[in-house]
Amino acid sequence: MAVPKSKVSKQRGNTRFAQWKLTAPNLVECSQCHELIQSHVVCPNCGYYDGKQVVVKKEKKED
Repeated sequence: MAVPKSKVSKQRGNTRFAQWKLTAPNLVECSQCHELIQSHVVCPNCGYYDGKQVVVKKEKKED
């Protein structure tokens, strides 16, 4: 069984875990419609990824 050689103080232990922060996602511009999207994700607005159409968007019918 692993046993620590010396006690880790509360301050040292708490400062080690104090650096966990949320970061905002990096956004890039879509090459087709110029909307801001996450990188490496199909554009939800136009359906393009890496300059190729991957998802065909359906047109909404107006009645």
